[in-house]
Amino acid sequence: MIEKRILLIRGHRVIIDADLAELYSVEAKELNQAVRRNHSRFPPDFMFQLTPSEFQNLRSQIVTSSWGGRRYLPYAFTEQGVAMLSSVLHSDRAIRVNIEIMRAFV
Repeated sequence: MIEKRILLIRGHRVIIDADLAELYSVEAKELNQAVRRNHSRFPPDFMFQLTPSEFQNLRSQIVTSSWGGRRYLPYAFTEQGVAMLSSVLHSDRAIRVNIEIMRAFV
């Protein structure tokens, strides 16, 4: 389930914010707020925002998108960014999910 959500964008293996939020059982808005509050923990090699063309390309490749009608472009989290999420999302589920995601990246 997790491995299917790992995408290759800009030469990096990443997971999109909406997919991570679903795995963590939180709203994407909540996940992104936690990241914004701790922005210094997420340098560009940990997380980056997709360009409009990258997002359009993803939407055309993945017909049944769970990303719906977004008001902003999604964020993509690298393996290091996902690892950092456990330090800003304070829940047992976040820790368990992060362990499984790290295993999937490997």
